[in-house]
Amino acid sequence: QVQLVESGGGLVQAGGSLRLSCAASGRTFSNYGMGWFRQAPGKERVFVAAITWSGDNTYYADSVKGRFTISRDNANNTVYLQMNSLKPEDTAVYYCAARIGGTYYYQLVREHEYDHWGQGTQVTVSS
Repeated sequence: QVQLVESGGGLVQAGGSLRLSCAASGRTFSNYGMGWFRQAPGKERVFVAAITWSGDNTYYADSVKGRFTISRDNANNTVYLQMNSLKPEDTAVYYCAARIGGTYYYQLVREHEYDHWGQGTQVTVSS
Protein backbone atom coordinates (compact mmCIF):
# COMPACT_ATOMS: atom_id res chain seq x y z
CA GLN A 1 0.00 0.00 0.00
CA VAL A 2 1.16 3.51 -0.82
CA GLN A 3 0.08 6.54 1.17
CA LEU A 4 0.05 9.90 -0.59
CA VAL A 5 -0.16 13.31 1.05
CA GLU A 6 -0.48 16.48 -1.01
CA SER A 7 0.50 19.94 0.14
CA GLY A 8 1.19 23.37 -1.27
CA GLY A 9 -2.27 24.44 -2.33
CA GLY A 10 -3.67 27.83 -1.53
CA LEU A 11 -5.06 31.10 -2.85
CA VAL A 12 -3.13 32.94 -5.54
CA GLN A 13 -3.84 35.74 -7.97
CA ALA A 14 -4.05 35.10 -11.68
CA GLY A 15 -0.60 35.05 -13.20
CA GLY A 16 0.94 33.76 -10.00
CA SER A 17 2.64 30.48 -9.19
CA LEU A 18 2.28 27.60 -6.77
CA ARG A 19 4.21 24.40 -6.26
CA LEU A 20 2.32 21.35 -5.14
CA SER A 21 4.08 18.47 -3.42
CA CYS A 22 2.99 14.89 -2.98
CA ALA A 23 4.85 12.88 -0.37
CA ALA A 24 4.65 9.10 -0.73
CA SER A 25 5.26 6.43 1.86
CA GLY A 26 4.78 2.73 2.26
CA ARG A 27 6.41 1.22 -0.83
CA THR A 28 9.34 1.75 -3.14
CA PHE A 29 8.46 5.10 -4.63
CA SER A 30 10.69 4.70 -7.66
CA ASN A 31 8.57 1.77 -8.86
CA TYR A 32 5.51 3.99 -9.30
CA GLY A 33 4.32 6.15 -12.11
CA MET A 34 2.82 9.33 -10.68
CA GLY A 35 0.08 11.61 -11.83
CA TRP A 36 -1.75 14.79 -10.93
CA PHE A 37 -5.45 15.18 -11.54
CA ARG A 38 -7.83 17.98 -10.65
CA GLN A 39 -11.52 18.40 -9.99
CA ALA A 40 -13.23 21.76 -10.35
CA PRO A 41 -16.55 22.42 -8.58
CA GLY A 42 -19.38 20.62 -10.29
CA LYS A 43 -17.07 18.90 -12.78
CA GLU A 44 -15.43 15.52 -13.17
CA ARG A 45 -11.89 14.83 -12.14
CA VAL A 46 -9.49 15.24 -15.08
CA PHE A 47 -5.90 14.51 -15.91
CA VAL A 48 -3.33 17.28 -15.45
CA ALA A 49 0.18 15.81 -15.64
CA ALA A 50 2.08 12.56 -15.16
CA ILE A 51 5.62 11.29 -14.91
CA THR A 52 6.92 7.80 -15.54
CA TRP A 53 8.45 5.70 -12.78
CA SER A 54 11.90 6.42 -14.21
CA GLY A 55 11.27 10.13 -14.58
CA ASP A 56 12.31 9.91 -18.22
CA ASN A 57 8.95 10.94 -19.65
CA THR A 58 6.30 13.43 -18.71
CA TYR A 59 2.82 14.02 -20.07
CA TYR A 60 0.53 17.03 -19.80
CA ALA A 61 -3.03 18.00 -20.51
CA ASP A 62 -3.23 20.55 -23.32
CA SER A 63 -4.72 23.08 -20.94
CA VAL A 64 -1.57 23.21 -18.81
CA LYS A 65 1.21 22.60 -21.33
CA GLY A 66 3.87 25.25 -21.13
CA ARG A 67 2.65 26.45 -17.73
CA PHE A 68 2.89 23.40 -15.44
CA THR A 69 5.88 21.14 -14.84
CA ILE A 70 5.83 17.77 -13.11
CA SER A 71 8.98 16.38 -11.55
CA ARG A 72 9.98 13.76 -9.02
CA ASP A 73 12.64 13.27 -6.38
CA ASN A 74 12.95 9.56 -5.78
CA ALA A 75 15.46 10.06 -2.97
CA ASN A 76 12.80 11.97 -1.02
CA ASN A 77 9.76 10.03 -2.25
CA THR A 78 8.12 13.17 -3.54
CA VAL A 79 6.52 14.32 -6.76
CA TYR A 80 6.01 17.99 -7.53
CA LEU A 81 3.75 20.06 -9.73
CA GLN A 82 5.12 23.51 -10.46
CA MET A 83 2.27 25.70 -11.66
CA ASN A 84 3.07 29.01 -13.32
CA SER A 85 0.93 31.62 -15.05
CA LEU A 86 -2.08 30.42 -13.15
CA LYS A 87 -5.56 31.21 -14.44
CA PRO A 88 -8.92 31.29 -12.66
CA GLU A 89 -9.89 28.17 -14.60
CA ASP A 90 -7.09 26.29 -12.83
CA THR A 91 -9.13 26.53 -9.63
CA ALA A 92 -9.77 22.99 -8.42
CA VAL A 93 -8.89 20.35 -5.89
CA TYR A 94 -5.65 18.76 -7.04
CA TYR A 95 -5.05 15.07 -6.42
CA CYS A 96 -1.88 13.07 -6.54
CA ALA A 97 -2.08 9.46 -7.75
CA ALA A 98 0.28 6.50 -8.02
CA ARG A 99 0.40 3.26 -9.98
CA ILE A 100 2.95 0.50 -10.26
CA GLY A 101 5.09 0.93 -13.32
CA GLY A 102 3.55 3.11 -15.94
CA THR A 103 5.64 3.98 -18.98
CA TYR A 104 3.23 4.71 -21.78
CA TYR A 105 0.89 7.62 -22.23
CA TYR A 106 -2.29 5.56 -21.95
CA GLN A 107 -1.09 4.08 -18.66
CA LEU A 108 -0.67 7.45 -17.02
CA VAL A 109 -3.41 9.75 -18.27
CA ARG A 110 -6.46 7.67 -17.39
CA GLU A 111 -7.85 7.88 -13.89
CA HIS A 112 -8.72 4.19 -13.62
CA GLU A 113 -5.08 3.20 -14.25
CA TYR A 114 -4.14 4.47 -10.79
CA ASP A 115 -4.40 2.43 -7.61
CA HIS A 116 -3.57 4.99 -4.94
CA TRP A 117 -4.82 8.51 -4.36
CA GLY A 118 -4.12 11.35 -1.98
CA GLN A 119 -6.77 13.37 -0.20
CA GLY A 120 -6.37 16.41 -2.42
CA THR A 121 -5.27 20.00 -1.95
CA GLN A 122 -7.31 23.07 -2.89
CA VAL A 123 -5.95 25.55 -5.40
CA THR A 124 -7.88 28.77 -5.87
CA VAL A 125 -6.88 31.34 -8.46
CA SER A 126 -8.51 34.74 -8.17
CA SER A 127 -9.00 37.06 -11.14
